[in-house]
Amino acid sequence: MTQDAVPARAQVALVLHTHMPYVEGYGTWPFGEEWLWEAVATSYLPLLDLLDDDAPLTLSLTPVVCDQLAAPGALERCLRFLRDVRPVSHAVDAAEARARGEEAVALELERAADDYVRAAAALEATGDLVARMAPHAAWTSGATHAVLPMLATDAGVRLQVQTGIAAHRARFGDWNGGFWLPECAYAPWLAPLLVEAGVRAVCVELTDVLGFGDPRHLAPIPAPDGPLLVPIDRALIDLAWGPRGYPSGAAYRDSHRRTGNDHHPWANDGAVYDPARAQAQVEADAADLVVRCAERIAGGGLCVLAFDTELFGHWWHEGPAFLAAFVERARQAGLPLTGLDAALEDATTVEDPVAAGAITTWGDPHTLWTWSNPAVSDIAVAQRAAELDALAAGPDIPERALRELLALQASDWAFMVSRELSGPYPRDRFAGHLSDFERALKAVPCLNVDVRELAPHLPTAAFTGP
Repeated sequence: MTQDAVPARAQVALVLHTHMPYVEGYGTWPFGEEWLWEAVATSYLPLLDLLDDDAPLTLSLTPVVCDQLAAPGALERCLRFLRDVRPVSHAVDAAEARARGEEAVALELERAADDYVRAAAALEATGDLVARMAPHAAWTSGATHAVLPMLATDAGVRLQVQTGIAAHRARFGDWNGGFWLPECAYAPWLAPLLVEAGVRAVCVELTDVLGFGDPRHLAPIPAPDGPLLVPIDRALIDLAWGPRGYPSGAAYRDSHRRTGNDHHPWANDGAVYDPARAQAQVEADAADLVVRCAERIAGGGLCVLAFDTELFGHWWHEGPAFLAAFVERARQAGLPLTGLDAALEDATTVEDPVAAGAITTWGDPHTLWTWSNPAVSDIAVAQRAAELDALAAGPDIPERALRELLALQASDWAFMVSRELSGPYPRDRFAGHLSDFERALKAVPCLNVDVRELAPHLPTAAFTGP
């Protein structure tokens, strides 16, 4: 990595951050593990097909999503969901549509049911989904996706970071030091703890620090005594993720309008969904993004496009087709699309003390507000108090208590409450983990379901120090 000595090499890196809250074994419809099964069918399997075809994308996997996919019986339940639940629920909605005289809606629902049949066949052929991910697993993350700047102690940060890295090494072997900060949440006091764990690079959200679209987003920034800070390029990311981004196109499937069984047979413009029409829009939008990327790096620099993997398929139905079209169009146009680790090997870096000293997230706004605002302040306080109680328990703390602490620290509960998603589910989950943490700390039998396979590679020695 160089420092301003030569013109910055023009490169584009597309990073997919793969994460689901720990829902395996915790409820089904309408909230719970069916979220994960939907992500498997609509996001993970199509993405793996693309990666197996040598698409130069960077895959970040949270340990907690792998914990769930590797849990005994999990994929068998996923198969039953894909084979039994979804085809039947489509048939019910199709019959109701036909009874209302909506034949075109009924036919689209019946067509869409076959997507789940194909997904089930693909999952059965894959077998061990985590093993299939292994050749593509590049970056890891915190054990349960905690917002690291909000943890109370260095020991708490070490537990999240080192548990995540230990899980990645145990499952996938090699690791090049790429660490996805949960929620892109960074604060300068994390730097020495990250380096101590072997972290070489992290992605950061500097939109409000550098300015939307500023060319400084195209240069990694060395953190003093810390890892390389890699800005994500919000100006291009929002072409797909902004409120009026590509998924809002008229031809795409409407993810908000739904049938009684949560199916989506309509397009955004209200017409019955037409896959051929949507595919034509995919090709146009993919071509547009390639042009925008080429314009962005015309003067050199590293453009990092970072997204949640689940955007592609789970939330944006056409997302996997869009990724495939983007990769193909990039190849045809000669766009220098490359993996992030490879891009960082010779990326030109720029010193920026202000940016390196900022506290930011990719939340809305780009602060810690989503996880600390008045609506969730009780969650934030309880998380920190539990961490301090766990540390006070000393080196003989029961492993179940540590696992419940990790579950408590997940960013997902406060996120869902702040966004008013999922009804009472996130608060119920948080309360259950808090209760069992307190019981486990006292060596009293827990009341709720076991945390199953959460953090099986837990390095308890990481939870030391102030």
